[in-house]
Amino acid sequence: MAAPFTLLVLCWAFRSSCSQNPPELFQNISTNLFNLPGDILLGGLFPINLLSSNLSQRTRPDNISCESVNKLGLGLALVMKYAVDEINAQHILLPGIKLGFEIYDTCKQSAVVVKPTMSFLTAKSNKALSVECDYTEYETSISAVIGPLTSEMTSAIGKLLGFFLMPQVSFGATSDKFSNKLLYPSFFRTVPSDKWQVEAMVHLLKRFDWNWVAVVGSEEEYGKAGVQEFSKLAENTTICVAYQGLIPVYTDPESAIDTIINNINATKVNVVVVFSIGEPAAVFFTEVIKRNVTAVWIGSTSWSMSNRLTSLDNIERVGTIIGFTEKTKPLDLLTNYTRGLLAKLSKERERTAPPARGSNDPKNPCPQCWNLSTTNISLVEDAAVRQQAFSVYAAIYSVAQALHKLLQCNSTACIHGPGTQILPWKLLQVLKNTSVDINGIHLMFDSEGNPNIGYEIIQWVWNASDVTFVTVGSFHKELSINESLFKWHTANSKVPQSTCSADCGKGQVRRVKGFHSCCFDCINCTEGTYQEKDEDIQCKQCPDRTWSTSRSTRCVNPTFSYFSWDTPEAWGLTLAVVLLLVCEISVGVVFLKHRGTPVITASGGALSFVAVVSLMGASLSLLLFLGQPGDLVCRLQLPLNSIFQTVALSIMTSISLQILYATEFPKTAAPHLPVLRGPGTLLFVLTCCALQAGLCGFFVQHGNLLSEYVTNMNIDFLTTFLACPMLLSGFALIQGFNCAMALLSFMCTFMAAKPLHQYNLARDITFSSLFYCVTWVTFIPIYMSLNVKHRSIAHVLFSLASNLALVAAYYFPKCHLLLRKPELNTTVQFGTFLEGAPVTQATEEPQPQNGERTLT
Repeated sequence: MAAPFTLLVLCWAFRSSCSQNPPELFQNISTNLFNLPGDILLGGLFPINLLSSNLSQRTRPDNISCESVNKLGLGLALVMKYAVDEINAQHILLPGIKLGFEIYDTCKQSAVVVKPTMSFLTAKSNKALSVECDYTEYETSISAVIGPLTSEMTSAIGKLLGFFLMPQVSFGATSDKFSNKLLYPSFFRTVPSDKWQVEAMVHLLKRFDWNWVAVVGSEEEYGKAGVQEFSKLAENTTICVAYQGLIPVYTDPESAIDTIINNINATKVNVVVVFSIGEPAAVFFTEVIKRNVTAVWIGSTSWSMSNRLTSLDNIERVGTIIGFTEKTKPLDLLTNYTRGLLAKLSKERERTAPPARGSNDPKNPCPQCWNLSTTNISLVEDAAVRQQAFSVYAAIYSVAQALHKLLQCNSTACIHGPGTQILPWKLLQVLKNTSVDINGIHLMFDSEGNPNIGYEIIQWVWNASDVTFVTVGSFHKELSINESLFKWHTANSKVPQSTCSADCGKGQVRRVKGFHSCCFDCINCTEGTYQEKDEDIQCKQCPDRTWSTSRSTRCVNPTFSYFSWDTPEAWGLTLAVVLLLVCEISVGVVFLKHRGTPVITASGGALSFVAVVSLMGASLSLLLFLGQPGDLVCRLQLPLNSIFQTVALSIMTSISLQILYATEFPKTAAPHLPVLRGPGTLLFVLTCCALQAGLCGFFVQHGNLLSEYVTNMNIDFLTTFLACPMLLSGFALIQGFNCAMALLSFMCTFMAAKPLHQYNLARDITFSSLFYCVTWVTFIPIYMSLNVKHRSIAHVLFSLASNLALVAAYYFPKCHLLLRKPELNTTVQFGTFLEGAPVTQATEEPQPQNGERTLT
């Protein structure tokens, strides 16, 4: 494909050598201006006529009369015919394939444009539009649509074409909303989006320090979107929109225009942006001339070269007109081609009868064109047509290049011939990745279907009898202008001034800028400051213990939130506590039912119940983290939870020491075990609890009261979560003491020898203490990375997790043995822990008989 494409580029670069005699290139062209049969058809939508019906009186969906010829639309339709004829004559893009077209009139009316669009969507096989569930294999009679010219017309049909994923390439619809590929998935254009036009206008205004402007638009899709986009962008710059108004399009605009001009005069702006289509702009400037209003008028692409405006009497009196036009290239052969076509039409007219009047044949949208002759060559020489011709030409060539790739063509043939099925969605996929070189411009589309084309900035310069357009700058991503080329229609021929500012809003203060005292920026009062009076030039700081949000006019006292009982977090934490309590109560009931048995005795006897009850207390104490906190609650939260856990951990640690003693020193342990399990364990538990109580006392003594914490709090918020202040050093000592006991238990039981053929009591303590330590080690980095609210949640959840670790790892296995394997609840299985028997003694015992089982 590289060689044919290079050949195509070279042919365009040396057009004079490829086509030395332009008339010969087109000697076999058809004189049918609006229909050309072909292997592949393109649909064209052009405003060939102007509306002559009164739509306000339309009551039936019948034909709408459009009889007055629109020279711009007709001229652009001829450009489409020229482009298709040129492609067919050169046989480079689509060799062996004839490209045809069907051109219809849009009459610049949404009610008109829908009908030809529906005909485009009919099936190629039977020319009928059927309702189907799947249009994947549906081949339409038209492969792609060229047009329409305006955003209003495109809005009416864009989504319909998008449903069929039929490629639509507009040569004039500039509204930025068509960049939304979710709404208009098959839309492309060969003119830049209004988003960039608005940005170019803003850059131009800023270049001349015009920050006090009015914006006027036509009351239809193009104008309203342009006004909205301009106003939106201006808000983010130093430009102030003093006034914005809309010119009615479908109703009498006289009173609205009168109001617009009155407001322009009242606001004393010297720069007016006019974002309008041609017809309303012409009506507007007619009244501007009558009212003798002068200003700098910034014109959008739709009217900046319109002959309707250039032909207005006394248009030179309105002041300075600066317009935007798309960057284009002239079509060198267009005039010669059109002259030859018109001459051929004149000859054929001698042999044919004129069409019947009022025939309303949609395939012949211009019956008056029967009278065309070479004297009508101005159709393509008009400045507006010449300016927009390239956009039409580029649209045709973009589709042709996509067909070239889809049909796998080279410069001499196509792999897929004339009878190939052209599915719109397949052509669309190719068009998305198509680029083409046209008259020295490398045209390509971005992901939103927009071209890489910028703007030229022109100024209207009046001569003795006509208007000329002088290019004074350009814009493509950045503004480039030559200020020396501007001719200002002012008394001193200098750049006019248009500076001022709109009133600031609430919570904003005025900050004067530049050399004009009436021009200022509106500065938002930041958080912690407020605007006291409308004329303030500086925001004031909030009084002590109060705060404000951005753009405030007063400061307020802060408010605090907490885990109230009706919040989702409170419900969730309460449910977790209740579930854990159910587990702990269940364990207590099982242990109580089997009290006095070897399992219970080896697990600590009565102290095992004390440990379960202490874990219940630890779980219940977590409810203190819910509800409104107070000084007393904050003093009790951590101490209660920690000391309850200390009771359980000290009992387990005592049992761990006994296990280590019994397994490592079995001969000396046996006589001392009763003392160790009785007074020894009780003394150890009391000692641990006393130490923990001392640490809790330190925590309470040196920790801040909640009331003091709130009083000394730095207020930089309106609302925040209120939790009890945490003395991290005290918390580290308290929780560290519990973790130290758990670690001691782990070390004792992990090193203890396992009795053969007996229940491994050490294993339960090993896992429970290990899980407990891992839980709180994991807690440290998580806790430090969270905010105040999430720290409280994390503290409760990790406390529950550590309680669950003790219950699940230490008590659940014993409950399983008691409930599911009661035959193992014998002194034989716990001999080492109950009597201090040597761990090897079990090997000398006879093997179980009669179905007895041992626990390993």
